[in-house]
Amino acid sequence: MTNIPSSEITPEHLYRQRRSFITRMALTPAALAAVACAAPQATTNVTPSPVTTPAVIKTDELGDPLTDYAAVTGYNNFYEFTTTKERVAEMAANFTASPWNVVVDGLVNKPTTFGLEDLLAFESEERIYRLRCVEGWSMVIPWYGFSLNRLLAQVEPTSAAKYVRFETLYDPEQMPGQKEPWYTWPYAEGLRLDEAMHDLTLMVTGVYGNPLPNQNGAPLRLAVPWKYGFKSIKSIVRISLVDEQPTSLWMAAAPDEYGFYANVNPRVNHPRWSQADERRIGEFGRRETLMFNGYAEQVASLYTGMDLRKFY
Repeated sequence: MTNIPSSEITPEHLYRQRRSFITRMALTPAALAAVACAAPQATTNVTPSPVTTPAVIKTDELGDPLTDYAAVTGYNNFYEFTTTKERVAEMAANFTASPWNVVVDGLVNKPTTFGLEDLLAFESEERIYRLRCVEGWSMVIPWYGFSLNRLLAQVEPTSAAKYVRFETLYDPEQMPGQKEPWYTWPYAEGLRLDEAMHDLTLMVTGVYGNPLPNQNGAPLRLAVPWKYGFKSIKSIVRISLVDEQPTSLWMAAAPDEYGFYANVNPRVNHPRWSQADERRIGEFGRRETLMFNGYAEQVASLYTGMDLRKFY
């Protein structure tokens, strides 16, 4: 019998509700090598051929090399399509990501509906961020986008706003995973307002010099590099400023496993596996997980005085 690493085990609540998940296998080194060498998967409706990142820098600030394009676009968590990471690109190939509107509302002075062209007009830049998944794997990805605080400044949050709630498109015909009954769709996530206003919090519109592929959250997703990947909500259609802490999809599904903050903290284990180390996609073996995913110098001050074991 093949031993499945704990980092690849399907969440327990899914296991109990869908016995077919038992047959899911861990990504083996051979399969991982195949992903890294495979042709890039289908992307958004009109996407240039995959290119290497235009940035001169080929590593992140820690000197870690970029994850291969084929792995970034071929090994994805996007449960709206499927729970099988290697099949997300296939399942999302015909997803229509244009036209697209994003409503920004709630406790703001200027609620606005932004078209995709409006969002693309924001001053943008490429940033190389580490992505750490709660399941124990990680990547280094050259995202392209703009700081969320630029968008929020346009709508002028009121003094009553304390949190930002994000919502994914709900369209079960295009996103067949949303037909599954055990999640509270649409996908929702949240940040504290000061987290959302931090310069590192990025609205992503592209990757590796290309428009954002469907499987990576086209046409607009979030990237919060010091948090676990499930916070980085994809295919966003609504951003609401609110005064109470939002309940995210994962908090509702498994509150004992997924907290609101989701800060990368190697000293706080997932109930069923350690978070002390991780498997970098494209590498063999495992590496030490860094506090706040290596961004502690920039963001630790946001949590001064907080018990990060309690507020996980």
